[in-house]
Amino acid sequence: MSEAAPRPRAKVLSVVSNKGGVGKTTVATNLAIYLRALHEDLPVALVTLDDQSSVERMFRLAPAPGETVNLKHGWSERCFDRALVLGQYGIQFVPPPPDTGPLKARAQDPRTLARILAATDFAGVWLLDTKSDLEELTQNALFASDLVILPVADHASFEEAGKALARMARDGGRPERGRVLLTLVDRRTRVDDAGHDLHERLAAAVDAEGWPRFQTSLSRSPRVEALNSADGTPRSILHHAKGTAIHRELRELAEEVGKGLDLGAPTREAPARRPARPAPERSLVEEIRGALLRSLRGR
Repeated sequence: MSEAAPRPRAKVLSVVSNKGGVGKTTVATNLAIYLRALHEDLPVALVTLDDQSSVERMFRLAPAPGETVNLKHGWSERCFDRALVLGQYGIQFVPPPPDTGPLKARAQDPRTLARILAATDFAGVWLLDTKSDLEELTQNALFASDLVILPVADHASFEEAGKALARMARDGGRPERGRVLLTLVDRRTRVDDAGHDLHERLAAAVDAEGWPRFQTSLSRSPRVEALNSADGTPRSILHHAKGTAIHRELRELAEEVGKGLDLGAPTREAPARRPARPAPERSLVEEIRGALLRSLRGR
């Protein structure tokens, strides 16, 4: 009897910042959707290492029947096979527990999560959404990741990105896999007399440190804020913010991430931009009507 072929190794992507308010969960959830849309045959699974319910509210298709198998159970079983749920947009997800505090005692070894992911029957991309800290669960995410997105929106989050890279080096988590993503960019914000905006200053600071960063940056968007808070269920930027800058930027980010994870060429091409419609020519009747109105006003 021939041996079964080994299961392809899943890729692991995480979004990490020790500072809140930099768009971490928005990036993680929407990037999962964009990756799934660009690579139609690629399974994508989202794991939140936080105890907030936004991921479950965004992706769950139907109310959970009683107590659900969540991250806590999967961690205890050292496998997420029972915990994975197929959700909205074709994204699989592991429901968060009510409280991640007790899990920290089981996550002292930063290699634990990597082993759990490897033991799970899943061959696609794991996307890890982390809490705003650098504690045990986040350290596990850093160690397990093939690529780490480090959102930077201001000087404080810039400093936290440096701490995450240092933690990766200390725990053997390959700091070269960390890459800065500039988020909440508002180019109208001038920070010095020379007219430089905050984005330019942060990009220069990251480059001076020699840290890798994405060429794409994500703009501050009132539309995204509305999608996240309108009715308690976060909405997909891909489906509900077409025509905005953030819609285009997230696609570009997904393409960069795909290259960084060696996912191959997208299976779905970018839709062609619609040409601007020429202004309709005024009909003869409209011209006559306009002339009459002008003559009446002149009386």
